[in-house]
Amino acid sequence: MPTVRRHIVFVASLVVVLALSLYGIVDPTGLDEVSAWLHERIIRHFGWGYLTAAFLFLVFSLYLAFSKYGNIKLGGDHERPYYSYFGWFSMLFAAGMGIGMIFWGVAEPMSHYLNPPEHIRESSGEAAGFAMRYSFFHWGLQPWAIYIVMSLSIAYFSFRRGMPMLISSCFYPLIGDRIFGSVGRAIDILAVFATVFGIVTSLGLGAMQITSGLGAVFGFSSSYPVILAVIAVVTVLFMISSMTGLDKGIQILSKTNILLALTLLAFMFVVGPSTFILEIFTNTIADYMTSLVSMSLSTNPFQGHKWTQSWTLFYWAWWISWSPFVGMFVASISRGRTIREFIVAALLVPPLLTFVWFSVFGGAAFLVELNGGGLAAHVADDVSTGLFKLYAHYPMSEVLSLITVVLLGVFFVTSADSATFVLAMMTTHGDATPPASKKIVWGLTVSLTAAILLYSGGLEALQRMAIAAALPFTIIMVLLCRSLHKGLSYEMRKGAMECDPEGEKDSE
Repeated sequence: MPTVRRHIVFVASLVVVLALSLYGIVDPTGLDEVSAWLHERIIRHFGWGYLTAAFLFLVFSLYLAFSKYGNIKLGGDHERPYYSYFGWFSMLFAAGMGIGMIFWGVAEPMSHYLNPPEHIRESSGEAAGFAMRYSFFHWGLQPWAIYIVMSLSIAYFSFRRGMPMLISSCFYPLIGDRIFGSVGRAIDILAVFATVFGIVTSLGLGAMQITSGLGAVFGFSSSYPVILAVIAVVTVLFMISSMTGLDKGIQILSKTNILLALTLLAFMFVVGPSTFILEIFTNTIADYMTSLVSMSLSTNPFQGHKWTQSWTLFYWAWWISWSPFVGMFVASISRGRTIREFIVAALLVPPLLTFVWFSVFGGAAFLVELNGGGLAAHVADDVSTGLFKLYAHYPMSEVLSLITVVLLGVFFVTSADSATFVLAMMTTHGDATPPASKKIVWGLTVSLTAAILLYSGGLEALQRMAIAAALPFTIIMVLLCRSLHKGLSYEMRKGAMECDPEGEKDSE
């Protein structure tokens, strides 16, 4: 492949991202206004599409898991998984949820409790049940179904069919050799664009909460210069980690993440209202499972439409914008597993851990709130402080805050490390060992973009850009389902004909 064509995805996507970042420096108000305009029109006209697509991905994932395709391996027939279950789940979870779960574990239930849709009375028992049910919904099966569609497609076409590890490769059954031309490059550029703004949103949230945590321990107020300093320090750390490679850097950090998270979880469960937490967990699981279909397809056009736009539609767009990054990364660590094993594990283990996390921290927060602690008001004032305000009502609050800051920092480093690896791989024609120079360029670009968007419009600007970036990629993912199914069907037919020469002869 000629040098210019080989680097066109890298150059084109980098130019677009840097141009947008420069716009944010020169005219931050203008960038905020443009992102608000895009957001308003996308949500008004295409919000229903995010909901429908996410539900379709869940149905499609379950179908593949329990269909005749479930035994197909993501690799050679006799290939064994490279990573242990613990290592695999650690990296899976760190890349897929990470910072977001820590950020929203207290903040989301409290936000929904204080500001539910208009047809639910705020700060009521109904609002509390609604808050927990939708927290489970926003972090449950649909996000992982979105990731599964992407990662399964990449892993299948790369490890089973020997194609470059690119999203465009997954469309070979639909467009053939055009994946190597302008159409394929356009798909990969869109994937890079969506990945950058999905990652930037998460890193922006993480930087805000790390700053709040440090402020809670050391007694200073959160400000943009402090957030900028946090981003700069973490950038240096994840750039160092990215140079050590997938096995040493990301896997070690991911295992550290899980152990720290489980330590916090166990401590809060023991010192918190354990029985109350268990009651919330079982009750919310029941509510979630019985309401899954209605929540999945409800835009609430008559009541609660604005709330759905602000929360559910944002989340679905956020997960879709994360899917190229998470899909590429998860595919790279899932070689050797069967389709059924991969889907069932991804739909059970990470969501279950997330449900437990929201039950423990959300339950502890509700007890404080119901006893007059004013936690929901603190969250309404500054959403990034919720977890640290909760700690103030429990023993060893400063120690817990420090551990959480370390956990957030490690999650931050892991996510950014994984992102630079994936972005470098996506812009080097699927090279599984991308050059360090590409990792450095993308690492600095992601951090710079996060800093600029936080400056120009804060959290809302980050959220709006994620929604805008996800729109074209939603269409790509729907087509991806068709392409993957077509590829799997072809393999099954080919295998049947090889086992039955007479059948092959008849088919000719």
